[in-house]
Amino acid sequence: MDLNLLTMFTAVAESGNFRAAADRLGVTRSAVSQGVQRLEDALGQPLFSRTTRSVRLTEEGERFLQSVSNPLAEITAAVETALDASGTPHGLLRVTATSIAERFLSGPLIAAFAEAHPGITLDVTVTDEEFDIVAAGFDAGIRLGEVIERDMIAVPLTGEQRQVAVAAPGYLERYGIPQHPRELANHRCIGWRPLPGTAPYRWEFERAGQAFDVAVEPQVTTNDMLLMIRTSLAGGGITFGMEETFLSYIERGELVSILDDWLPPFAGFYLYFPSRRSVTPKLRALIDHVRQFRGADS
Repeated sequence: MDLNLLTMFTAVAESGNFRAAADRLGVTRSAVSQGVQRLEDALGQPLFSRTTRSVRLTEEGERFLQSVSNPLAEITAAVETALDASGTPHGLLRVTATSIAERFLSGPLIAAFAEAHPGITLDVTVTDEEFDIVAAGFDAGIRLGEVIERDMIAVPLTGEQRQVAVAAPGYLERYGIPQHPRELANHRCIGWRPLPGTAPYRWEFERAGQAFDVAVEPQVTTNDMLLMIRTSLAGGGITFGMEETFLSYIERGELVSILDDWLPPFAGFYLYFPSRRSVTPKLRALIDHVRQFRGADS
């Protein structure tokens, strides 16, 4: 069987769209459609359910994807390693990162990587959904260490992190500074939720080794950190998130950190990737860059 058919199949399965798969592979839409049809004919069963608006895997397609994704990734990695043995790393490197990974997303790390490795195309998907990065076709991910699966290899991106509660000075002058997390119930809060229909994240605190969380009832809730920051800057209330996200505003006095004694540090962010896969030269380049960047920043 032509392995290109498997590549086309996985591209459509990951993107959920023939056009997007074609763009990713650098071929025409009809070539992808015909390739998938050839694969289905060879297997004697439909892999996708098609409508005029969507493409989704059938039950047989789901099983087939689980069977071929890892072996195909190993073959791709072996080919890339052989091709790059005497040259510079190149190719598409797909990374997913949580929206709160400020150090990775702030710009300098990615800009320096792009300059050092012009042959690598870095595709970064920012999402807070938790999923199998292997099945989704990603080479690596960026997450807090505490939520990374144990079968992954994790490379430190940052040192310890901590969360903070912040508000604009004008808001605190008007409504007072809470001295205990429970007092947040008496304040206007700006909360974060990952997806529509999901409950806002509970705000986590700890003191004297006793951890607890507070289910604030935010008057404003969003999945966009920038909106949270802007609303708080405008005096809209108290918001909560990673200290690095708010640090520049705190240093300029535009936001004030409160309840600091209740917010101890915890393990930071890591670049992680599957332990069962070969490390391609392009991924090795990112791993080395992350280590160098952290060393220069510490």
